[in-house]
Amino acid sequence: MYRWVDHTAEVELEIRAATERDVFADALAALAELLAVEGDATEERRIAVRAPDRPALLAAWLEELVFLAESEGFEPVRLESIAVEGNRLEAVVRGRHGDPPPLVKAVTYHRLTFEPCDSAYCARVVLDV
Repeated sequence: MYRWVDHTAEVELEIRAATERDVFADALAALAELLAVEGDATEERRIAVRAPDRPALLAAWLEELVFLAESEGFEPVRLESIAVEGNRLEAVVRGRHGDPPPLVKAVTYHRLTFEPCDSAYCARVVLDV
């Protein structure tokens, strides 16, 4: 489950998920919603990112998805597979070629979190829009 929190020139994404994998899947779903991605997933991208910790790995994940949207017009639709080991994430994302809006300027580290909470995982990331 995720929800958007409004900020001036920023949007804050809060995620609460049962597993770490689900945090990354929800982050992709939220970005697709923000970019208003619609249509069939006709293409596949393999993504690999590294970061020093889980919060930074979440930021790197979103940064790569934003980069692919801006540089290649790749609109992410769904997470096909993901492996998170240590400080590395490898995933296969299904999506489509389109014309996503250049909405996200940056994934920030402001208020960035990713941690266990109760019997789930909670994460927060702020996007500069």
